[in-house]
Amino acid sequence: MEADQIQAAALRALPGPGDGARGPSPETLLARTARGDADAFGALYDQLAARVYGLVRRIVRDPAQAEEVTQEVFVGVWQEAPRFDPARGSVAGWVSTMAHRRAVDRVRSVEAQRARDVRVAARSTARPHDQVAEQVETRLEHERIRGCLGGLTATQRESITLAYYSGYTYREVAELLQLPVGTVKTRMRDGLSRLSDCMGGRS
Repeated sequence: MEADQIQAAALRALPGPGDGARGPSPETLLARTARGDADAFGALYDQLAARVYGLVRRIVRDPAQAEEVTQEVFVGVWQEAPRFDPARGSVAGWVSTMAHRRAVDRVRSVEAQRARDVRVAARSTARPHDQVAEQVETRLEHERIRGCLGGLTATQRESITLAYYSGYTYREVAELLQLPVGTVKTRMRDGLSRLSDCMGGRS
């Protein structure tokens, strides 16, 4: 069976509440599907798609993604049909297990991608690199910097040290100091301003 035929069968209108099992049993239809019978595969889809979509939807939530996962499940059914072992359970149970596994995989994949996007965004935008920081790091001696750091509050000093010398982001600094991110940003800006004044006064 060609890939477009599989897709066509899996992309039939998603079943409504009235769809259910009728005609040959799923076991009979899967056995014929394993021999390459596209009509049997379509009939199996008609019998089980409502159950699969409902199960996937409860896990994935998003309707469009639930449709995609449902299609993936039935493509997997077509591909794995020859390897189905009746001794290990019913066809409906086998297909439901496959649907659950693929739905969980999709949720994990989406969450992992979202986490990667957040990390990339945080690293590209949260780390402070303003003009004052450049002056502090590139133009002034370490001894003078340490002296000016001594004039800051403990939180300002810790925040700036963690950000500029240890490479932490605002969020990471906030977690280490157990403070809100907004508080850390404000104190770092105030601290950098005081550092600028201090260094300027010693020029």
